[in-house]
Amino acid sequence: MNETVTQQQINGVLWQAADTFRGKIDSSTYKDYILTTLFIKYLSDTYKEHLEEYTKRYDGDEQRIQRALSRERFVLDEQSTFDYLYSKRNDPEIGEIINKALERIENENTGKLRGVFRNIDFNSEAILGKAKERNAMLRALLEDFNKLSLRPSQIGNEDIVGNAYQYMIGLFASDAGKKGGEFYTPAEVSELLARLVKPQENDRIYDPTSGSGSLLLKVAKQVPNRKVAIYGQERNGATHSLALMNMYLHGIDDAKIEWGDTLANPLHLENDKLMKFQVIVANPPFSLDKWAIGFANETRDADKKEDKFKMEASLDPHRRFEWGVPPSSKGDYAFVQHMLYSLAENGRMGTILPHGVLFRGASEGKIRQQLIDMNLLDAVIGLPEGLFFGTGIPACIMLFKKNRKRKDVLFIDASGEGNYEKGKNQNRLREQDIEKIVEIYEKWETVDKYSYVATLDEIKENDYNLNIPRYVDTFEEELPVDMDVVKENIKNIKKELGDLESQMEKYLKELGL
Repeated sequence: MNETVTQQQINGVLWQAADTFRGKIDSSTYKDYILTTLFIKYLSDTYKEHLEEYTKRYDGDEQRIQRALSRERFVLDEQSTFDYLYSKRNDPEIGEIINKALERIENENTGKLRGVFRNIDFNSEAILGKAKERNAMLRALLEDFNKLSLRPSQIGNEDIVGNAYQYMIGLFASDAGKKGGEFYTPAEVSELLARLVKPQENDRIYDPTSGSGSLLLKVAKQVPNRKVAIYGQERNGATHSLALMNMYLHGIDDAKIEWGDTLANPLHLENDKLMKFQVIVANPPFSLDKWAIGFANETRDADKKEDKFKMEASLDPHRRFEWGVPPSSKGDYAFVQHMLYSLAENGRMGTILPHGVLFRGASEGKIRQQLIDMNLLDAVIGLPEGLFFGTGIPACIMLFKKNRKRKDVLFIDASGEGNYEKGKNQNRLREQDIEKIVEIYEKWETVDKYSYVATLDEIKENDYNLNIPRYVDTFEEELPVDMDVVKENIKNIKKELGDLESQMEKYLKELGL
């Protein structure tokens, strides 16, 4: 009888594996190696278990065993298995041996695993150090994972890499600060966003800054039979690789996640135009500096240095910045405009942004006015502070819709006490907090100190400023002060003070001072 492997045991091994690297290389880098090893171990153990089953079923008939294995979700050869790599753990070329195994896994599964490992190099001197230290680390990594069994019969339906990735980020968010957290949306915030955009069967779902893919997975899970098409794009190569593994481990083999800069080089196109999606979700990097640098190469002007480069709407072949070019040091509205241009008719989109987008002026103010005048903005939701790793900045969710029937905008202030759970390093939304926000959004109503339905005229009167306190008044009246009670208190305090002073004098006399 196989004993069950718990999430706790898996996390324990990850923690040990992290110890192998800690202090030697940066945690935001080594998590990639740990999670890739976890992925290989999972493929390997699954393959091994199926091989045993078929060997038993077909009584050792090699041909039938191979035929059955070739119909599995993925194929492995003996030299790509974790056991083979483990047997070579003392080999001076172990980094290269692992790289070759990854290459073979990709080549044999091009339909499903193409490009998964291209950004992860186990033989990199630049990242893992000189051969001696590198080999010692890789040997320890293989030894740590050898203690763990990830056979399907032992892990059940455990969402391993997703949970493991979450665990790793949680582990490193504090020491990696921004680096660890920049690709990560906490599970509760992803869940909230997923429920607000309400994906339907056969929808195309898209995240232009998809990170490790956890937000996309939450949205896909909202559709019971998972019959949705998933699209994403991610700029960081190693994170893009983790996203592909993450999708695969969640049973999504056909996710189309591209690697590249979404703003300068959007890769989801149809007939050379931006592809359209029914649902778009994102947690873009907050106020990204130099967001347009990818367009600088387009100008082909050698004299234009990076800092002299000025983004213009005409530089974008997809014409996404016709409503205004965001300031070069704040990319928030560049992502918003990209998403709106990618939204299908009747599409819904939700994005997490810093509060500045609600009230900052200049070009951002102009863009904001256009979006409101075109009746694209649906709701603004203020979130509690301290929800995100590596930043205390409170964020908001902006919801947009194409072809809106209503003309007013809903404001929700969910940032107050009692709307979240306080934690030592991080606050979190509870199920009841998520439900409350979704319920008010669905009912579309004004609730004292929590939400407000604002007309377009009110927003215009506020000069298109969307700062939430302008619409939702959370001010608590203080109780009126009773002056007689205050006088009485002062009298009592004076008397006590007098008593203490004479007591003091008595002691000093006794001490002869």
